[in-house]
Amino acid sequence: MNRIFEFKNYLVLFLSLALFQHIQAQSTKQPNIIFIISDDHSFPFLGAYGHPDLRTPNIDLLAKEGILFNKAYTTAPQCVLSRASLMTGRSVVDIRMTRFSAPLPTDIVSYPELLREAGYYTGLSGRGFHLDGSRTPPETERVFEEHNLRTFQKRVDFIKSGGDKQVLGIFNEFIQQVPKGKPFFLQVGYSDPHRIFNATAYEPDPANISVPEDMPNIPELRNDLAGYYGEIQRLDDHVGLLLQAIDDHGLRENTLVIFIGDNGGALLRGKGTLYDRGIHVPLLARWPGKIKPGSVSDALISGEDIAPTFLSAAGVQIPENVTGKSILPVFSDPNNSIREYVFAQRGAHGSGLPTNSSNFDLGRTVFSKNYKLIYNALWQLPYHPVDFANRPFWQKLTELQARGELDERFSKLFFSGHRPIFELFDLNKDPYEYENLIGQPQFAEEEKVLKAKLQEWMILNQDYLPLPVPPSAR
Repeated sequence: MNRIFEFKNYLVLFLSLALFQHIQAQSTKQPNIIFIISDDHSFPFLGAYGHPDLRTPNIDLLAKEGILFNKAYTTAPQCVLSRASLMTGRSVVDIRMTRFSAPLPTDIVSYPELLREAGYYTGLSGRGFHLDGSRTPPETERVFEEHNLRTFQKRVDFIKSGGDKQVLGIFNEFIQQVPKGKPFFLQVGYSDPHRIFNATAYEPDPANISVPEDMPNIPELRNDLAGYYGEIQRLDDHVGLLLQAIDDHGLRENTLVIFIGDNGGALLRGKGTLYDRGIHVPLLARWPGKIKPGSVSDALISGEDIAPTFLSAAGVQIPENVTGKSILPVFSDPNNSIREYVFAQRGAHGSGLPTNSSNFDLGRTVFSKNYKLIYNALWQLPYHPVDFANRPFWQKLTELQARGELDERFSKLFFSGHRPIFELFDLNKDPYEYENLIGQPQFAEEEKVLKAKLQEWMILNQDYLPLPVPPSAR
């Protein structure tokens, strides 16, 4: 009888230990990671941010089931530079990615490589990821091939590009290739809402949409905004198909999904500028069991913070040269803060010789939640549109300016001839960044602090631009 009793005790103990080990294994299991990137997508252009003209129920679902970030910023207002930081967790100046057409240097490690070393099956899909260099002209192509500068075929297990309509099929193909028992990482890139705008079936009525305060309310601009909104609403449909596929494959519960815009939209004072619309982007994340549904955070987030977040989630040690901060503490408590300042840089735009200021402009910015400093290194260059110089609304604004009929406020914003070398904004009182506070005595301390922060950042990153606080300033 005692032996039977002892056997039962041992059996209970064995089953308890087995159950504990199973639960422990489940709790430490590496999550799958899906990183969704939209192209040229500014904040607050999603329904989740309360935008009155946008219906984006699928992307909004990530916020409903996860967390919505109000203050996420990319490290550059252009795709190549911004994506380089997303891929490495480092400043584009630090990793020598300051030219628009450059491939990621062979000695710079990307986070998918570290995930692969940790057992992940890794992939890049959808819209081109922009980090293997421009393929033209032949003189450039020859150098890339001769010196093996295109490296991403070696950095990840799976690469397949395709349009937004092909993303779902590529995702299913990728899932079929993931080895059994392996966690996976997949970057999913969409082209929307990049110009040219052609989602006409999704566009709202231009007459009924709202126009941001810092944009002229003219019919030509309303038509353009409606085109942008249509692209975002079409994007939402495609993301909805992807999220449904995640569920269909039974992947929801152990998959971290993050959605971000790669940089701001090609709109007035957007893409290609260091103003808010150029670098302020949507950021949402869902991770069942790890993120409380419906969370909202005002923590400052940089594009550099994405890579260390993925590494931390996978249990991978973050390299010492990664300057980004993991967002995991904010996942667990939206009131947590991981940084006091965000830095961003504007590099040359496009692969050719400079034909206008958008090709050649260079600048830096640093900001907190309260104040922002912009350093226009080439201050003599005027504001110039990026990717929309030939659009009807810009041509109309140019005509109005030439006739002296453009509102003085917009004339100052877009046609001032040149910019100040420094701009300082109070982000709480002046979110549209109208009033430059540089030189005003009551803001001298804020100017001094931000210039010193930018000085430190530029020195540590071995920035090639002249420092904002020269020796003569002593």
